[in-house]
Amino acid sequence: MILKSLKLKIAHEKVLTKPIRQRRDSRDARFVIIWEFHVTPRKRHAFELAYGPDGEWAMFFQTGKGYIGTELICDSNQPDRYITLDHWKSRKHYEIFKRQNRKMYEIIDEKCETLTTKEVEIGMFFRRIVSTASRKPKRKLRKG
Repeated sequence: MILKSLKLKIAHEKVLTKPIRQRRDSRDARFVIIWEFHVTPRKRHAFELAYGPDGEWAMFFQTGKGYIGTELICDSNQPDRYITLDHWKSRKHYEIFKRQNRKMYEIIDEKCETLTTKEVEIGMFFRRIVSTASRKPKRKLRKG
C-alpha cells in the first residue's frame, strides 16, 4: 500500500513539474511573472487544476499574443505552498494583454481567490540569456 501511494505521489509531482506548454520557442521568453500561493489541503486539487499549465489561467493567457506558458511548482517541504511562473515574450505583451482583458482577469482572479489562503506577487523578472558557447578560451603564450 505504501509503495502504491508513493507511485501515485511521484506521478502526481510529474504533472506539476512538466515543462511549460510551448506555443513558441521557450528561448523567446524574456519576461516572467512569479507568484507565491498558499492553499488549504482540501482545495489543492482545484487549485492545481486552475493554476497548472493546462489550467484556467493558462487557457486564458493563451488567447494573448506573446504568451509562452505557465509552470506550477509545489514546495517539497511545504506542500501547501506553490509558485507559478508565467512566461511572456515581453513585459509589453503581458501589459497589453492585461489591459485589453482586464474585466475577465478580474473575474477569474475573484473566482480563484477562494482557493488560496495567501497570494503574493514575488515579482516581474527579465530573463537575460547570455551565450557562452561562442567564447573561445584564451590561449597561453609559450615562452621560448
